[in-house]
Amino acid sequence: MTQFASLNDFADAEDMLVSIRHHLHQNPELSNEEEKTAAFVAEKLEAWGYDVTRGVGGHGVVGVLRAGQGNRSLAIRADMDALPIAEDTGKPYASHVRGVMHACGHDGHTTMLLGAAQYLAKTRNFSGTLNLVFQPAEEAGGHSGACAMIADGLFERFPCDAIFGLHNHPGAPAGTALMREGPLMAAADSATITVHGKGGHASRPHLCIDPIVVISSIVLALQTVVSRSVDSTQTAVVTVGTINGGTATNVIGESAEISVSIRTFTPQVRDLIKARIETIAQTQAATWGATASVTFDSGHPPVVNSAEETAFATEVLRELLPEERVLECPLIPGSEDFAHYLAHKPGCFVRLGNGEESAGLHNPKYDFNDGSLTTGAALWARIAERYLT
Repeated sequence: MTQFASLNDFADAEDMLVSIRHHLHQNPELSNEEEKTAAFVAEKLEAWGYDVTRGVGGHGVVGVLRAGQGNRSLAIRADMDALPIAEDTGKPYASHVRGVMHACGHDGHTTMLLGAAQYLAKTRNFSGTLNLVFQPAEEAGGHSGACAMIADGLFERFPCDAIFGLHNHPGAPAGTALMREGPLMAAADSATITVHGKGGHASRPHLCIDPIVVISSIVLALQTVVSRSVDSTQTAVVTVGTINGGTATNVIGESAEISVSIRTFTPQVRDLIKARIETIAQTQAATWGATASVTFDSGHPPVVNSAEETAFATEVLRELLPEERVLECPLIPGSEDFAHYLAHKPGCFVRLGNGEESAGLHNPKYDFNDGSLTTGAALWARIAERYLT
């Protein structure tokens, strides 16, 4: 019977993984600036015998390893970039770069995939082609590294039958995995609503059309979009993030503006909410004799895990971990650019527990849990071995 990678196989590698993770944590680089991180990753992969391509979609690195005669191919992705946040963890390995830190755990994601890469290069217990994708600029919003790598021919240059990725999950116990078939993480869109009224003196509002009053009525009306327009069995979020208007207390301005964050999990609800926002803005403005313009900025689509690959990954996790440590993941209203890969290829995005006491993502006190490093490395090694059998 074929033996596949287990947690025990990585016990001796734990110190090395912690050392790599701390090095990456101390030397964070922002989106599209990951030159040193990419070089570090590429040098490791080349030393272990991978065929390495640098500069894919910016600072992206792809390491390819072939073994046996199998004709299947697999991609596994890790992100590498950090955030413009000043670290406040007090850790001895805290960031050496002022105002920049790994506040989302990408240092851990990169380390876990490197751990699997070293193990698989030694054992080569698979048959087929393994593509390890180290992605830049996950935090770059609509111009993310996933989009850039895909546009740079990722799937044409490095064909794969499926793609897998993961993200750490603060609040869930370390050493647990959270799985969900279908929609997992939300689409992230935004809207900007600008109301055009008629300015004048604050003491004579009857001669004006006050855009702040109009924009206030729009803000209140938007609170009903989810509760009164979206099917109650569906999930969505509409949040007004900014409101701007006016220049002085004795002046009624010509215009006011709000920005809106929209989170949805299905194309139908996504389209519905955009239509409702447009209608509310126009009709509320018309009620006051004003006009409104609405512009939408489409962000990442939802992360939708395909059924077969999710079942496969869940099965592998249940082989690797005690069954009670493989949990069902709730819907996550945050977004993730891994969604763009899943729009092209079947695959699965896994959430890995970062500890119940972990600070939240994008928080100055956040730190990746080193206790998860061997779990993630073993998961990727076993996924590769099992998929490329």
